[in-house]
Amino acid sequence: MSLTTLPLPAFTDNYIWCLVRGDQALVVDPGDAAVVEAFLQEQQLTLAAILITHHHPDHTGGLPALLARRNLPVYGPDEGIALVNHVLADGEQLDLAPFGRFEVMLIPGHTQGHIGFYLPAEELLFCGDTLFSAGCGRLLGGSIEQLHASLQRLAGLPDSTRVCCTHEYTLSNLRFAAAVEPGNPAIAERTAEVQALRSRGEPSLPVSLGRERRYNPFLRSQEAAVIQAASAQAGQPLAAGLPTTRALRAWKDRF
Repeated sequence: MSLTTLPLPAFTDNYIWCLVRGDQALVVDPGDAAVVEAFLQEQQLTLAAILITHHHPDHTGGLPALLARRNLPVYGPDEGIALVNHVLADGEQLDLAPFGRFEVMLIPGHTQGHIGFYLPAEELLFCGDTLFSAGCGRLLGGSIEQLHASLQRLAGLPDSTRVCCTHEYTLSNLRFAAAVEPGNPAIAERTAEVQALRSRGEPSLPVSLGRERRYNPFLRSQEAAVIQAASAQAGQPLAAGLPTTRALRAWKDRF
């Protein structure tokens, strides 16, 4: 039985990721229980487990209702989330039959304890709000040093990794990417693709990490054109890496 991975739209721009194998389902960051319940009922599925990347309500708000009539394992970070009953640490291996073995990655920055779930056998990365298509999360509790290190860690995964982030921010992020690198053809190509997808009501995700490296400015802090643009915004010459990421994040915050 193959594994099916689906983004369930919630609120205005969230995705609740759902993995399905056979009649079993697993959800990641269920902010809205009604969305999950409707999908489970429609597909006649049994919810087997829940994964949480960080504590924000749009990622955890559905937990009380989903657990009201179920006794389920809920795996998440060390962020004081009341209904997480399995707190995970960096580097843990999470064997969740029938879905596979997940690697737990501590990827703070957006929040202090943010984690991601990497499923190597399926080349899937559930990265919450740390990495977006063409962008990254804001600093809402973590530091820019943490965020930069987390992005570098994620960038070390294979090109074929499919990025499953939890917001449909791709078009707005691409507008910023185009301001950073107006001459980058990969940005125009991805923009046209996403505009077509969204016009049909389809998600822009998942997307391969290899593609993200070509146009996501936050994965390109070593590129001369990105360093030059960030330096111009900062009003001073910047080094590659963290100084450029810091300037990019500040620029995006006011973009």
